[in-house]
Amino acid sequence: MFKIDHTGLGKLDLNLLVAFDALMTERSVTRAAARVGLGQSAMSHALARLRTVFGDELLIRGPDGMRPTPKALALSAPIRAALAQIEAAVRPERTFDPATEDRTFTIGLPDSVEVLLAPKLVAHLQTVAPGIRLLLRTMDRIRILEDLDAARTDLGIGVFDEGQTHHKRRILHKENYLCIFNPRLVGAEPPITLADYLRLPHVLTSLVESQHGVVDDALAKIGEKRTIALTSPRFTAVPFVVLQAPVIATMHSKVARYFAEAMGLTLSPAPVILPDVAVSMLWHSSYDSDPAHQWLRETVRALMATEPPPGLNLWLLRAQQELP
Repeated sequence: MFKIDHTGLGKLDLNLLVAFDALMTERSVTRAAARVGLGQSAMSHALARLRTVFGDELLIRGPDGMRPTPKALALSAPIRAALAQIEAAVRPERTFDPATEDRTFTIGLPDSVEVLLAPKLVAHLQTVAPGIRLLLRTMDRIRILEDLDAARTDLGIGVFDEGQTHHKRRILHKENYLCIFNPRLVGAEPPITLADYLRLPHVLTSLVESQHGVVDDALAKIGEKRTIALTSPRFTAVPFVVLQAPVIATMHSKVARYFAEAMGLTLSPAPVILPDVAVSMLWHSSYDSDPAHQWLRETVRALMATEPPPGLNLWLLRAQQELP
């Protein structure tokens, strides 16, 4: 069993950790003081004491506010997790009733997930939880970890590498890729051959502004290279380009099915081997047992499990069977 150093820990004012968490969340002495219920001078004094305890400046004033030092960033997540456990242990058991709850959840996600989830989620909330509002933010796979740690975001949804030890991750579904195109403009029909795939200009979606993706890695393995006509950070722009231009795009299968059904475009399996992709939820462990957050995650899981129309599944099965 882990042994607590009661003597050493007793010398630390645990209220300083509350002040530290507020400072890291707000990045402002004034706002952190208001969050905790202290005067500004008292919060400034707490910051000075924290700097002495940890032997580090922790927060440095910059042109756009106070910036945390590397040590402050390293301390932030474990301190927040510890405070959350203390709060859970000492507060009365909280109840959650979605029908009467009045709150806002902030979710970070790419637009490829937003177009599939948001309509169903908003419709569901209006029926069972009309007092719950959503604030959706563009998901950055790097910034999302900082946003979760600072409580700026409640839940991340997308394609993630593993988070840190204080992050929880649950896979919502795994999928592959599909090609989407306008057959009248590209002069090809499904299933797309490798020759047509290489002949046609491509539209690439990249959240990091790179002109290289998983398709390029797959083509490089067989000594081939594609032509990229357009790179965009927005998945929702792609079908409008494909509808009106003689180009092809390779997208996650669920969103590709959605756009093909909605806009009368054609789908085909890709003529190269591409890895499966896992779409996941990511959240801070301090909210793991929170009833409201548990309800949100289960609601998202159930809605994301909705299958595409069966007609599309049958077409894809036939197209895959026709591949050489």
